[in-house]
Amino acid sequence: MKTLGPLLFIILFFTLGSSEVNAQPKECPVLGELEQLSIKDRKEVIEALNTLIPKTYGIGIDDFPDIYTKWNVVTAKPFPKTAGNKEEEAFFEMAKNFCGMEIAERSWLVRLDFPKAPGANLAQGQMFLAKSKEKGWFVWFRYH
Repeated sequence: MKTLGPLLFIILFFTLGSSEVNAQPKECPVLGELEQLSIKDRKEVIEALNTLIPKTYGIGIDDFPDIYTKWNVVTAKPFPKTAGNKEEEAFFEMAKNFCGMEIAERSWLVRLDFPKAPGANLAQGQMFLAKSKEKGWFVWFRYH
């Protein structure tokens, strides 16, 4: 736990300067509206990314108009399954800190690589997803 504190500080420090990313979600999902999830939902999550990524990232930025049109999934798993991976556990800690343990436990971490990106800062993406009983999959936080 002592090692997570400095890691979270470093992560937050580097993102506070970005105008594209909020340091916290605008609002947390409502627990009663979320479905219980399992690793068996991975295929469904991957399919949902075809809609969620363009909604979340758009297609590009001024100098790189198609930067987000192609992506590779680095990680797609429920937050509780991130145990044992220090980098992914740090995102689980963020999710718990932002919206509480129950929301985090019903959410997924999706880490992306954008191969058309010119540098590491733009090439990596992290999203926190959940599934609404009424509306399906949605992104409740975009970290990078």
